[in-house]
Amino acid sequence: MAWETEKILPSEIEKRSFEIITEELGEKRLIPGTEPIVKRCIHTSADFDYADNLVFSEHAVEKAIQAIRKGCWIVTDTEMGRAGINKKKLARYGGEVHCFMADPDVREMAEKKGTTRASASMDKAAALERDVIFAVGNAPTALLRLYELIREEGLTPRLIIGAPVGFVNVVQAKERILELKDTPYIVARGRKGGSNIAACICNALLYMSESEEEQDRRRQQ
Repeated sequence: MAWETEKILPSEIEKRSFEIITEELGEKRLIPGTEPIVKRCIHTSADFDYADNLVFSEHAVEKAIQAIRKGCWIVTDTEMGRAGINKKKLARYGGEVHCFMADPDVREMAEKKGTTRASASMDKAAALERDVIFAVGNAPTALLRLYELIREEGLTPRLIIGAPVGFVNVVQAKERILELKDTPYIVARGRKGGSNIAACICNALLYMSESEEEQDRRRQQ
């Protein structure tokens, strides 16, 4: 059986992909202001379940964009997640992307406390005197530690992206984050997620920040 393929220039592939996503979503209603994030997650995974699985706290997107434009850092729980985030765009606002999983002091802390390195890396990030967006795409223990730090020690993240993938404690960890009333979050509810999803949510927010900046510039002209 011969398959017919569209002749599309490389520069047009992403544009055409988003057109297809919009077409296939049809009359599906997305929360206003979240559409670019949902569509980018679908684009990254080819999984339309993200149109239903992504949960946004009230004003999470607006708060995250404000934080990015003020130089917020992003901390991930994997090097894959860190590598996938557009660091050049974040640097425009003075922000940086970090993953502390491989740091010797994080390994020592985890061994001393009997925790995972993902959990210990959240402790290190919490000690930063910076505004931080946490992008978790792999380790549910990172989300559980963030929940404890918020509830017990008053940690105030600018945003938690909760998108670990898997079967053990994944759903439970995400549901804990959904219990937080005063913490902005974007959570991929259920078992699905991954470092690529956490990174693409960050990138969607960066593109949206850039777009908002351009709109502000036009209004001032």
